[in-house]
Amino acid sequence: MGGFFGVVSHNDAIADVFFGTDYHSHLGTRRGGIAAWDKELGLQREIHNIQNSPFRTKFEKVFDEMQGTSAIGCISDFDPQPLIISSNLGTYAICVIGAVTNAKQLIDNFLSFSGGHFCAMTGGAVNSTELVAALINQKSDFVDGIKFAQKEIKGSANILILKDNGAVIAARDRLGRLPILVGKNENGYCVTFESFASMKLGYADVKELGPGEIVEITADSCEQLAAPGKKKRICSFLWSYYGYPTSTYEGVNVEMMRFKNGAIMAENDAKQCLSTDIDYVGGVPDSGIPHAIGYANASRTPYARAFIKYTPTWSRSFIPASQTERNRVAKMKQIPVHDFIKDKKLLFVDDSIVRGTQLKETVDFLYDNGAKEVHMRSACPPIMYACKYLNFSRATNDNELIARRVILELEGEEGFNHIDEYTDSSTERGQKLRKAIAEKFNFASLEFQTLEGIIKAIGIDECELCTYCWNGKE
Repeated sequence: MGGFFGVVSHNDAIADVFFGTDYHSHLGTRRGGIAAWDKELGLQREIHNIQNSPFRTKFEKVFDEMQGTSAIGCISDFDPQPLIISSNLGTYAICVIGAVTNAKQLIDNFLSFSGGHFCAMTGGAVNSTELVAALINQKSDFVDGIKFAQKEIKGSANILILKDNGAVIAARDRLGRLPILVGKNENGYCVTFESFASMKLGYADVKELGPGEIVEITADSCEQLAAPGKKKRICSFLWSYYGYPTSTYEGVNVEMMRFKNGAIMAENDAKQCLSTDIDYVGGVPDSGIPHAIGYANASRTPYARAFIKYTPTWSRSFIPASQTERNRVAKMKQIPVHDFIKDKKLLFVDDSIVRGTQLKETVDFLYDNGAKEVHMRSACPPIMYACKYLNFSRATNDNELIARRVILELEGEEGFNHIDEYTDSSTERGQKLRKAIAEKFNFASLEFQTLEGIIKAIGIDECELCTYCWNGKE
């Protein structure tokens, strides 16, 4: 996915953008970048690989190397950015958060009439940010260009542009699948993905952009360039998994949602007389923890951390390129607390079960350390469709998903005609799905949050939420 942070100020903007961008590090693992504008130096840019060291380490010299009263920063899970573009609209820096899933079609179409070209990366891939810029540049101004790009893109695109006069344009995705917040302090304005980033840097909330809304900020103003649309589809997984606990989207805090979500799951289990003899409830670190605390409180079962992740040197389990190495690192990080494991019946809550690879390693680890039973709860419904809007699941096709694979094993492709039944635990197919996954991963029992439950926990109308990965509805 990725995140960004931008500032236009009467003072130097580099420090705020450095720290504001760093606060988005949980959203991406591959590239970090900063672009700045200074009246004397013009546009400047730095991009670094952050796969094996954090953003702060790679950009600690930026205060000596860059200066400017305007700057934008980006954490990217895929392409290097921000890019500096010279075009008919002038010279500008741009970063894009989201996913362009029809990139090949857009590239082929552009090359067929423009006579232009793209800088190809290793393997011939084209930087999606450069592609978005090429779409924008087909129009005579930024507003029409951004609207055109977002209309042509299948997927999503939050766009941040630093112009060659120091102003910053921020555009939320056409359907608002990801957030953008505008903040203000005594020196200027900021734009951010994560609300807590602006708050920690002393900015007061001005507004959260609506779907498709475009604004331009200067040190003295925030001007609306395009009004928001009426249709919204913000990603539900922002609350369940991706979002940072202290952030708030659409007025709903992430940590509070997860707490409520866990409580609803406990209530559902109680109605079905499930998990009544558990010694301890725990969360699969890190995003599963608040769901588990909510579950423990509602079920009146003690919460305990049966294992701790060692994070000083292995902060992220998915840094290594290969799945084998990621699994190894995940296992190396887990340090048991034997008093909470040996001969105990444990129930763990995870934020989701996508492919389940690392989760099996975790359960095996608990049994190896003496657990009597390990029950598993997923804080969201079974994931049945690979995300085609944000690439959150890292699955390239539906059949990489554990729920899909099990359905295929149970009754072949015919089973895909009965996904609603497999999602529902009250049906025969739903029970078979849960039993089969539990047997595969050695769970004593398995249950998923219902779609109704997670929507209730978020507290936003279903029509404004993207729930595609669970029910296939666009």
